[in-house]
Amino acid sequence: MILEVGLGGRLDAVNIIDTDCAVITSIDLDHMEFLGPDRESIGREKAGIMRAGKPVIVSDPMPPQSVIDHAAKIGADLWRLGSDYNYQGDKQQWGWGGRSKRFNGLAYPALRGANQLINASGALAAINALHEQLPVTAQAVRNGLAFVELPGRFQIVPGQPALVLDVAHNPHSVAALAANLDAMGFYPTTHAVFGAMGDKDLTPMLLKLAPIIDRWYFTDLPTARAASGAQLQSRWQQLNTRQDAKSDVYTSPQAALDAAVTASNAADRIVVLGSFYTVGGVLANGTPRLSAPHLSSP
Repeated sequence: MILEVGLGGRLDAVNIIDTDCAVITSIDLDHMEFLGPDRESIGREKAGIMRAGKPVIVSDPMPPQSVIDHAAKIGADLWRLGSDYNYQGDKQQWGWGGRSKRFNGLAYPALRGANQLINASGALAAINALHEQLPVTAQAVRNGLAFVELPGRFQIVPGQPALVLDVAHNPHSVAALAANLDAMGFYPTTHAVFGAMGDKDLTPMLLKLAPIIDRWYFTDLPTARAASGAQLQSRWQQLNTRQDAKSDVYTSPQAALDAAVTASNAADRIVVLGSFYTVGGVLANGTPRLSAPHLSSP
């Protein structure tokens, strides 16, 4: 059974379970009102899922010292990226090595994004750490990498225009999304349907995307915690320095997406991001297949 911690770790309800293997992925600034003002504080909260004598996989390349110290304090079996396991690759394939096992000639994960090898390496470390209790064959690993799916995480839906769905909702994940969008190649215009919670650190999120997004479609979301589309637009207007960028406000993600499609050319792309509510709002009736009403601008 795999359980995902909802917030932090030490005080999360999932922590009532004594884990056989804990996995701590990236550690960044989010939920700071609950977890603390910096990475050391947040790392200390996440470290609460460790158990004495049990493996803990830390796939953050530069983990806070608080994570390392807590593992030593309680006697957890710490696996760190770069020392206890690592990966390397070329244009065709990649390989992974851990304490007692190697996987060579692996196909790249079916998921898109530059961070997927770090994620896959952490998963393989967990498999290696648990190999006596949970043996997994090399063929199963290869199949998993080839067929893995994760809707809403840099999910690219082919169409005219192309559609990118990403639930990125904090500065760290938005920075990863921005890098992935930049690597996609040239699109005449990039449209963004953006809805987000009001308690998120919106300024760095908007600033990171500003060079990439040409037209913004800010949307309300169906939860009291969300910032309104008008509030998001106001924040963006305070930060915007691009004379060519435009924005509008909509009452729902679907209405915002419909407007973006109407304004798009076939060669453009539309990005839907900012919250699970935003992406969920455009997936409510299935995965959209977009077709712009015109092929070129007048």
